[in-house]
Amino acid sequence: MSRHPEVLWAQRSDKVYLTISLPDAKDISVKCEPQGIFGFSAVGVQGELFDFSLELFGKTLPEKCKTKVGLRNIICSVQKEEKGWWKRLLKSEEKPAPYIKVDWNKWCDEDDEGSNSDLASNDDDAEHVGQNDESSDDEGMLYLPDLEKL
Repeated sequence: MSRHPEVLWAQRSDKVYLTISLPDAKDISVKCEPQGIFGFSAVGVQGELFDFSLELFGKTLPEKCKTKVGLRNIICSVQKEEKGWWKRLLKSEEKPAPYIKVDWNKWCDEDDEGSNSDLASNDDDAEHVGQNDESSDDEGMLYLPDLEKL
């Protein structure tokens, strides 16, 4: 019997991002079909099978779907056939399975898309959020010199 990994999702007008939380997964298989069927399977650390299939809200472009395997998760970028915002992730109006959740770290509202469109392209930097290589060590300590005078 297979299990379901946690799946986090977010969207842009042209893509849907699915982050599958499955550390050290092996034998990863991702299928993206034009009619909007997304399938995933992998073997977990202890040899257990994880898989799921989703009927997405709209049609997709399989040739432009990308998968990036990390140490802790698998990030899938699913290209929408038509640019636009989906009302929900799945075609079904029923409540999604409990293992499917919104990825608030990558979420972008329609109004905000232009200013934050690069956010999800830095998927591999997710664990470095808030760290800027160009910042100096004393950034944010505006009032420190004033305190030393007292």
